[in-house]
Amino acid sequence: MESEKNHPQIVALLHGDKTIIGLLYQKLFPKVIIYVRNNSKGTQEDAEEVFHNALFQLITRAKVGGVQINSSFEAYVFTVCKNLWLKELSNRKKVVRNDSVFELKANEDMDLVSIIQQERWELFEETLLKLTKNCSELLKAYFKKVPYNEIIKKFSYSSENTAFQRIFKCKKKLAELIKVDSRYKNLYL
Repeated sequence: MESEKNHPQIVALLHGDKTIIGLLYQKLFPKVIIYVRNNSKGTQEDAEEVFHNALFQLITRAKVGGVQINSSFEAYVFTVCKNLWLKELSNRKKVVRNDSVFELKANEDMDLVSIIQQERWELFEETLLKLTKNCSELLKAYFKKVPYNEIIKKFSYSSENTAFQRIFKCKKKLAELIKVDSRYKNLYL
């Protein structure tokens, strides 16, 4: 689907443009390696897998429904890589060692899940920006697990209860905005 929904650099990827692929490897891949190595001591091979999965995911999404990028292309691709690496780390923590035989899920299912998770993350991030600046900053601090005593100081709240109530209201507003977005039905049901 080479429509106006696709960023020009994604259209180039769809055509197998060696220039764009070379530029991504030259400019972005080293950053992915550094991120993966510094975050839970990933390896070069881990970074390569994340990078290739990110490109595959972008191409797949572009073919299926288009990819709209509101930031720089490189920042978008890096965010996809970062999210895939964090998902991989989460999966590694959940691995259970078992000697019994079991059937692995198909890679296609995992790719689809990754695409949906990325689209959910994008919806979340876009919606977070629609909140008031105070609400957005408060929720960012909350989601980063900043302790309540620091939140109280940073936002000049009178008590932990006030901070808790404000976070509750902001989360409620965020959920309402997400649920009225046209993408919500396809991503969460």
